[in-house]
Parts: sequence; C-alpha cells; structure tokens
Amino acid sequence: DAMPSVATYVADYEDPVHAKAVVDLLDGYARDPYGNSGPLPDEVYASLCPTLAKTPGAFSVVATVDGVAAGLINCFQGFSTFKCKPLINVHDVFVHPDHRRAGLVQAMMAVVEDVAKERGACKLTLEVLSNNAPAKGSYAKFGFKNYELDPAQGHAEFWEKTFR
Repeated sequence: DAMPSVATYVADYEDPVHAKAVVDLLDGYARDPYGNSGPLPDEVYASLCPTLAKTPGAFSVVATVDGVAAGLINCFQGFSTFKCKPLINVHDVFVHPDHRRAGLVQAMMAVVEDVAKERGACKLTLEVLSNNAPAKGSYAKFGFKNYELDPAQGHAEFWEKTFR
C-alpha cells in the first residue's frame, strides 16, 4: 500500500469544487459532537461561500487525501491593539473521522501560518473546547498555548452572547 497523498490549498470561494469542499466539510463539522451536533441549515449551506467571499480577511484552507477533501480550517483576520498589527483567528478546524491522526491539521496550520505571515499578522488565535483532548494536543504540537498576559491574572476564557 502506498502512503496516501496529502495536499493543501487556500480555497477560492468562487470555484465550485473548492466551495463544495468548504461547505461539505463544515457540514461534517456541524454534525460532529465537537461541532454543533446537527447539520448546517440549508440557507447556511447555500450562502456560506458567497458570504465568505465578501467577508474581508476571511480565508479557508482545505486538505485533501488522494484528491478527496478531508480537512478544513476557516480563518478570519482580526486586529491586535496591543501590537497594532493584524492577527488571524482560526475559527473552525475539522478533519473527517476517516482521516484523523494523519497530520492534516499540522499541514493545514502550516498554510494558515504562511498566510498570516504574508499578511503581517503578529499571531494566530483559536478557541478549543476544554474536553477536546485530541484537538488540544494537536494545537499544542503546533505551538499554541493558553493565552495569558500575567499568570497571576489567569488565562483567557472565550465567552459568547447569542442573538435570536
């Protein structure tokens, strides 16, 4: 058996093949217990890539295994006021269950880091569920760590307020 061929690319939201990969993989993530535990609504599935294409700073990295889309990272550009430079927030990370623990996250994160450096970003940020040990291990391996300014003040927490 030959080793599977892994490739990565920054998605072109207007390319139908790329757009299908992005929405299909995000739907896989949405259905995952660490995602939303249910499929993407039809309106999100239909409008995601056209909306991402109009969102300043948005980009997605797709990983393929033997030509089949198997991993996705969606990112958004933000801004660090303390550094007065852009930052890249890694918003969604998903690898199809059939292809986990095969280095896809590391390969995609390398592309994310390249894009971030091309944009002059000072750092990457992400959120992770506290009980998602496999993801935390992968992120730590890539160099992420809990965010803190001063250990005496504690580490950052990610909060949200949803609107109906």
